[in-house]
Amino acid sequence: MVKSKPLVTRPTVSVVIPCYNYGHYLPLAVRSALDQTGVDVDVLIVDDASTDDSAEVAHGLTAEDSRVAVMVHEVNAGHIATYNDGLKLVEGNYIVLLSADDALPRNAITRAVTLMERCPNVGLVYGFPTGFVDHPYEVTEKVRNWSVWDGQQWFSRQARTGRNVIMSPEAVMRREAWEEIGEYDPRLPHAADMFVWLSTATRWDIGRVNGPPQAFYRTHGQNMHLTTHIGMITDLRERALVFDLVFGEGRSRIKNAPSLHDQARKALARSALLLALGEGLDSDPDADPGEFTRFAISTWPDVTGSALWRRCQESAGKKTKPNRVREFVRHVNEHVAWRRWRRYGK
Repeated sequence: MVKSKPLVTRPTVSVVIPCYNYGHYLPLAVRSALDQTGVDVDVLIVDDASTDDSAEVAHGLTAEDSRVAVMVHEVNAGHIATYNDGLKLVEGNYIVLLSADDALPRNAITRAVTLMERCPNVGLVYGFPTGFVDHPYEVTEKVRNWSVWDGQQWFSRQARTGRNVIMSPEAVMRREAWEEIGEYDPRLPHAADMFVWLSTATRWDIGRVNGPPQAFYRTHGQNMHLTTHIGMITDLRERALVFDLVFGEGRSRIKNAPSLHDQARKALARSALLLALGEGLDSDPDADPGEFTRFAISTWPDVTGSALWRRCQESAGKKTKPNRVREFVRHVNEHVAWRRWRRYGK
């Protein structure tokens, strides 16, 4: 942990807001991005040929504030291309990708940029994102401290757990770090952001602002992760592909790459078996257990020698009564993991 320090420079920050049929959410996203002190913020809205009034709303926001600009696609290009089109045009010292349905707390960008201004080896800063439904609520601005990890150390922990600890709206990147990656990968429609975080960690240190929420993540029925890319099996498959790509393309920059890649596969396979048993985080009682067990075998063949695998085999085709002790332990572990992630980002 590192004690936070004040901002003594005035850097520029570019916020790209991709939008598709989220015109009614745009005003909050834009105004929250601009509500930052000590930094010069510009906002680029990229409308992906929306069929609602998004483009009209976006142009209205440019009339309100000269710091806001709009780019409108004539033909729908999809979210990855929309991200990349916007990020190619902005010129700030730091960049933020903010979904049109999300929002930022006051001075969240300022807090993240302050850390990077003070720690020039940090290429990415994140924090705790808090959820909301209709309207964000008042949150503290008091920073408890900063976490600054060596990039390889942070990367290794993510590989060993197989998880993605950053949701996205809370992430702020240094321009130089982003330019080394260049774009969101269209091969990863569900996990392109995870690839960016891990790739950044192979080149730069990673920071976190501890204390205040660093983003507002809106929950509603049209969230992309609940519609276009629904399902934990999809999530697992894309996380596996992320690790394959990162280890394949960045192997020379990763310490102990073969061992870490194996650990990532093992972690993903174990997660799949827990989901097959209905015990994993975000488990779905209607999901097909066979999909998860097949994924586990293909990802880490040695999983067939584990106790989890034997439990899956024993439970296959059986309708067993819930084990209340096991359910209680699972809920406790989930709560502990959530509290650790909220406080420490890991």
